[in-house]
Amino acid sequence: MTSSSRLKGFYRKPPRERRRIIATWAGFDERELRALDGGLDIETADMLVENVLGLYALPFAVAPNFIINGREYILPLVIEEPSVVAAMANAARLARAGGGFITGSDDPVMIAQVQLLDVPDPDRARERILAEKRVLLAEIEPLHPTIRRLGGGPLDLAVRFLPETEAGPMLIVHLSMDVRDAMGANAVNTAAEALAPRLEALTRGRALLRILTNLSDQRRAWAQCRIPVTAFDTPEFHGAAVARGIFEANAFALADPYRAATHNKGIFNGVDAVALATGQDWRAIEAGGHAYAARDGRYRSLTQWRVEENALCGRLEMPMAVGVIGGMTRRHPTARAALKLLGDPDARGLAEILVAAVWRKIWPRCARSRPRAFSAGT
Repeated sequence: MTSSSRLKGFYRKPPRERRRIIATWAGFDERELRALDGGLDIETADMLVENVLGLYALPFAVAPNFIINGREYILPLVIEEPSVVAAMANAARLARAGGGFITGSDDPVMIAQVQLLDVPDPDRARERILAEKRVLLAEIEPLHPTIRRLGGGPLDLAVRFLPETEAGPMLIVHLSMDVRDAMGANAVNTAAEALAPRLEALTRGRALLRILTNLSDQRRAWAQCRIPVTAFDTPEFHGAAVARGIFEANAFALADPYRAATHNKGIFNGVDAVALATGQDWRAIEAGGHAYAARDGRYRSLTQWRVEENALCGRLEMPMAVGVIGGMTRRHPTARAALKLLGDPDARGLAEILVAAVWRKIWPRCARSRPRAFSAGT
């Protein structure tokens, strides 16, 4: 996919012509084109969830104009809210003026938690767990041979003590595991289940929950861009004033949780749309993102913006647990077509695309009546 993603006037074309353009751009065959009409049949749906009665359709759209790490992208979106697609395409067009988005990501490390109750001596229990760490990790390593063959597997154990909860003191063991191209929920849950009896024996406690955390803060992705303020120039507005307004609006969201909630919801308009199109657990992504936004005890904006040297500079970083093997990515034809549209990225590549997609609400809408007034609407 070497051709430009800058599709001028794309929104003016009829759906049939848009499909032809995207099919050529992504190399879709007839089967993949048909998948854009829904792709899921009742029999497949019945294998995904319980008590299936039918199917529920949402629009499948694309946002062009993206440059991510020097590569052209057209992003697949499944969303029902008006204006999101146009806003994302416009944001990507503006970012092109500064070379597009630069992204990065951590290794795909997920965390599972084992909750231990009624531990008689938490300090001694912690010492015993850490002393046996290598043995414990070695015991669960054979559980996932495919992940192990691809270079992943269990990495570390950490122990946290919660001395005061409504249910009394708790010892919490964190298992970190590299899950490669999987989202990893099933893998880390299985490993936590296997660890629990050994942890009970070591601590003389009682294991209750053994499950992943969606605050996957060891598996973050980030994106940044640098946009010349002149890119915001219009007959009505000076670009420098628009850039200053974006900085001021973001400062509001950093300082006030009421504004931050709406600001971050706008961010997830983009990430959820791409996540849903590509078969991801968008609820897990949202949970991790909102928890990360409150990681220092105060809920705030996920973005940071500043104006320097006649450019608007932005950065966004958040947990991004996604996968490209298993689950919906294997069963849903439309999700597979969406991933092909993105060039069939690995899990880290998809995570980086998603953090570039969330820039939908980085800049609030300018009010038409006053050049320096900005809308707080979603």
